[in-house]
Amino acid sequence: MSLVLKAEGLWKSYGQKAVLKGITYTFSPNRIYALMGPNGSGKSTLLRILSLLDPADEGRVIYTDGASTPLEHDIALRRRITLLLPDIGLFNASVLSNASYGLRVRGVKGKEAKKRALKALSLVGLEQKHRQNALTLSSGEAQRLALARALAVEPDVLFLDEPTASVDAENTGVIEKIILEMKGRRSIILSTHDEAQARRLADVVLYLKDGLIYEG
Repeated sequence: MSLVLKAEGLWKSYGQKAVLKGITYTFSPNRIYALMGPNGSGKSTLLRILSLLDPADEGRVIYTDGASTPLEHDIALRRRITLLLPDIGLFNASVLSNASYGLRVRGVKGKEAKKRALKALSLVGLEQKHRQNALTLSSGEAQRLALARALAVEPDVLFLDEPTASVDAENTGVIEKIILEMKGRRSIILSTHDEAQARRLADVVLYLKDGLIYEG
C-alpha cells in the first residue's frame, strides 16, 4: 500500500529565527513534488523533518497507508522512506558494496542484496563499474551511485535534497531521466533551486516563503 504523507502544523526554529511556521500540507502518493525557495528558507529542514530524521518543535508528521490510523514512527516505517542528502558519504569500498549498504542494514544479504544492488546500478548506468572503488568515481557518478543506494531499498517515499547540485550537465540529465522514470511508481519530494528543472520533473511545484508553503 502506498504511503500518504501529511505535515500538520510544523514549526521549527533555530535560536530566535523561526524557519517553519505552522506548515500544513498533504502529499499524495506516487507523485513528484519539487520544493523551491531561497537559501535559508527551510527546504532542507522540512525534508529532514518529513523523513523523520529530525523532530519538529511543534506539529506532527503523519504517515498512513490507506487506513485512517497514523503509522507508528518505528523502524518498519523508517525503512519505507529514504532521504538522499547532498553530502553523499561514500565508503572506501566497491561501487557494488556502496550500492548494497542500505540493503545490508535492513538485513538483506548475499545473492539477493547483490541482485537488487546491481539492478539499482543498472538504473543509474553504473552496473559496468560495480567492481570499481567508489572513491575513484567522478562527482556526477558519485551522485548517481548515491541515488542507486537509495533506490536499491525500494522506498515508498524518496526525499532528494538538491539531487543535481554541483553536478555537470550530462550527469544532471541522467539523474533527471531516472527521476522521470520513477513517476507514478513512488512518491518523490525533491528540493531544487532550478525552476526549469522543477517544472520538468514535478507533478506539483511547491514554494517555501516566510516559513509557509504554497503551490505554484
